[in-house]
Parts: sequence; C-alpha cells; structure tokens
Amino acid sequence: MTSSDYKPRGSLAPLKNVAAMLTLAERLIERPPHLPGLGVFNGYSGYGKTFAAIYLQNKKNALRVEIGDSWTRLTLIRAIMKELGVHDPKGTVPRLTEMAIERLAEPGHPPLLIDEADKAVDKGFIEIIREIHEATQVPIILIGEEELPSKLQRSERTHNRVLEWVAAQPCDLEDTELLARLFVPATLRFSGSFLERNRRKSGGRARRITVNLEKAVEWARIHAVTDLDGFPDDQFYTGEPPARGRRAA
Repeated sequence: MTSSDYKPRGSLAPLKNVAAMLTLAERLIERPPHLPGLGVFNGYSGYGKTFAAIYLQNKKNALRVEIGDSWTRLTLIRAIMKELGVHDPKGTVPRLTEMAIERLAEPGHPPLLIDEADKAVDKGFIEIIREIHEATQVPIILIGEEELPSKLQRSERTHNRVLEWVAAQPCDLEDTELLARLFVPATLRFSGSFLERNRRKSGGRARRITVNLEKAVEWARIHAVTDLDGFPDDQFYTGEPPARGRRAA
C-alpha cells in the first residue's frame, strides 16, 4: 500500500452503515402512500450511527435533531422548529407542534432524523414524534442504541408504524480502510495487517478505529517514522480501563 492510496478525502467516508442509512431513507421516501414512514436505525455505541445520520443530512437535505439528557417535550419541538428555520420558536407544545406539522406536511419534504431516540421513549415523549409523522407522513428515522427496538414496544402505536428496522453493523476491514483514507495523511504508509489490528482492537467500532488512527499518526510524528505498521499493540485504545499496577511491598 502506498501513501498515495490513502490520501485524505476531507469528507465522510462511505462506510457500510452509511450506505445502510441511505438505503433506509430511500425506502421511506419512495414507499407507497398507504405504508407508514417510520424507520429505525439502531446499534451499539461507536458503530458510526451519527456519522451515517450526518452523511444523510448532507446528502438528502434532511433535518436532524439529537435529543439531550435534559430535554423535555418543549425542548424537542423547539429543536425541530429551529431545524425548520424558525430562529427563536415560542409557544406552547401544542402550538409549536401544530406549526411544525404545517411545515413538515409540504409535499416531498426531506426526512426528519431523531438521534438518541431512546431518550424520547425513556422520557415519555415518543408519541409526539408519532403524532408528527401521522399528521404529515414525512419520513422519520429514529436513531438509537441497540435496545431501541425493544424500548419502542412500550409505545405500541409507534412500534406498529415502523416500516423498516435496520441494525448498524461493526466495521469490517474495508470500512477500516475507508476511515484510514479519510484520517491518515498521505505521507504515512501502512499495511492491511495494521488495519486489521486496529479493527480488532477497536471491536469494529468506527469511533475507536478513528481514535486509534489519530493515536498512530501522533506516534509516527513523535518517533519520526512514516510507516504505521510498527504502532505497538498495547497502545491501541480498546475502551477498557487501564490495568491497575501492583502496589509496592
């Protein structure tokens, strides 16, 4: 592998989970009018779900909100209104929901992405999202952790309106290579062996793979080398806490 093979592209890499998110969005957009338009994209933390959502946001001009731990119904609907171009939305939850519905009901409106949708279920306001979908038929993708499908069973009306369930997958070697193309400077070399070590040590999590690429690049800079194959196994970030050292006797 030569350095020219890994010139950073400066954009989100087309990982398999990105492709899966795009396919899900297309399925919802092109569905027959009698079918529901909710989709679920779930998976373990670090699998690149938010990467995929941002890519879709840029590709399809989608709206995206990411639910925070402190959010309420009002925070959610205000965030959606801001995505719809209202700078400082004011009003009650019912009034703002009505305003959002008016805008989202426009024919051909781009999808709405709800990241961290688990929290909408946990906090008891997933029904607002269902209400918006029912009134507008706009495609909505709920993005969350691996337990999101089972959590949605608490809201039978929402669960029954999900058209497609897509589980994010761990990165394979090809995905790891694509991330290397994005984040490793063209002046550095590495082999498939380095990529596989990174993928394995990272548990296939895109976020950890990216962290380890940055660590390897910094290691190469400090040691004045241009080949990442020598990056030590014990310096890969695995997510595990460091082992406790023995106390002196």
